[in-house]
Parts: sequence; structure tokens; C-alpha cells
Amino acid sequence: MAQDKNKAKKEIKHAAALRYSPETDAAPKIIAAGKGILAEKIIEKAQGNEIPVYKDSNLAKTLSALGIGNEIPPEIYEVVAEILIFIGSVDKSYGERYDR
Repeated sequence: MAQDKNKAKKEIKHAAALRYSPETDAAPKIIAAGKGILAEKIIEKAQGNEIPVYKDSNLAKTLSALGIGNEIPPEIYEVVAEILIFIGSVDKSYGERYDR
């Protein structure tokens, strides 16, 4: 059986959710992770609760592999710091828009 080389392989979606509180956490922790349908549910839940979603498929795969309850390793602090800055800016603009 020959396969059509032009057919793109459908990529399985991955998602992970992080929690970070500088007062209590040494580093961000993975609180949810999954792929496929579970990833879709994580994203839907975030969007339904107006939680910002940052799209980076490679990072999502890495975080999913680390497991729920684990802190992120120092090797990815820089990438996650960029995400936290993004989320902070989204939170700030959301607050400015709706706190009036």
C-alpha cells in the first residue's frame, strides 16, 4: 500500500497548565497536562474561565512529559518567564479595561 507523500500528518495537540505564586512556590508547577482530547479540554476550561492561553506546541509537549505536580526544571525557566510576562501584560490590560 502506497502512502500519499503530500498528505500532512495531523499533529496531536498538547496542553499544559501552570500555577505560580511567588509567595509560596519556588518555581511554576504543572497542574494539568495532556494530549489529544484532554488537551482540548484543558484549553476549553482555560478559555471558559478567561485564563490567558499561550500557544507553543514544543513547550506544551515538554511540560506534558514532565508530569502533573512537578515544578518546571531550571532549563526552561527563561521560556516560562516570557510566558509569565505575557500573562502579566494580558492581566494588566484586562484590568485596565474592566476596573473602571
